[in-house]
Amino acid sequence: MATCRGMIVYKLYRALSYGLSPLVHLHLRWRKFRGLEHPLRWPERLGRASASRPPGPLLWVHAVSLGEGMAVIPVIKQCMQQRPDFNILMTTTTLSAFEVIKDKLPTGVLYQFAPIDTPMAMDAFIGYWKPDAIILVESELWPNLILSASENGIALALINARMSAKSLRRWSGSLLLPLVSLLLSRFSLIIPLAIRFQLLQAPPFVINFSSDLKYGECNVSTEEVSCINDLKLQLAHKKVWMASSIHSGEEEGELGQLYSLTSIAVVGGSFFPGLAGHNLSEAAAAGCAVFTGKN
Repeated sequence: MATCRGMIVYKLYRALSYGLSPLVHLHLRWRKFRGLEHPLRWPERLGRASASRPPGPLLWVHAVSLGEGMAVIPVIKQCMQQRPDFNILMTTTTLSAFEVIKDKLPTGVLYQFAPIDTPMAMDAFIGYWKPDAIILVESELWPNLILSASENGIALALINARMSAKSLRRWSGSLLLPLVSLLLSRFSLIIPLAIRFQLLQAPPFVINFSSDLKYGECNVSTEEVSCINDLKLQLAHKKVWMASSIHSGEEEGELGQLYSLTSIAVVGGSFFPGLAGHNLSEAAAAGCAVFTGKN
């Protein structure tokens, strides 16, 4: 019965996302005009590939933005070691992630912008790349992606899965709970950071807990390590605070290894209306006192 209700909600979502596709297309063009999408590769967001699919099995790894993308690179490296016969396709959504991650990926990994979750874009993307398995990072629960993949017999995994209390309340509503339960039932593996996915009726036999990927291997070059060490020497006798995860209108800052330079971190995305803040865990794990805005 719950699955039936979930399918009804999904069909409504699919119809709505299909009907809004022209507006989404215009929105992407507007974002390109504002410099928020890649000036040449933005059609990839519509499922239009800019690279050839190589022969053989293919693993699609998707992370929405820079932090998640950097965290999953060690997983990609491990997959390449364990299954050298697999091609690997990495996608992210944001332009900022693209600018950094394109130079961090191992040789041979394909990199595209992720398609928006409309039926035409997602079906075009999956139909072209024909992945044999998909790894989604953190909270990428997109109905058209997940259901299209499942219907095509593609194995799905959700790793480093996290969900805020606000998202849990939203998904737990009477309308969306059947949908998210349906989506989670299509995964072969879910590696959450908390029990919230069980509260959304994720199948217990696919749940496997693990530590946060963001505390794992750091993808830092020798040059970057040298720069960090130089900064430590320069700042050794100064009081330092850092602003991170900033948005337009907030102070500028950097993440990653720079947290080790300061005892105080101001985590942005939380000072203006409409922003929900960013994950504090990296700064806290580095021993920083963390400040955020009211959001």
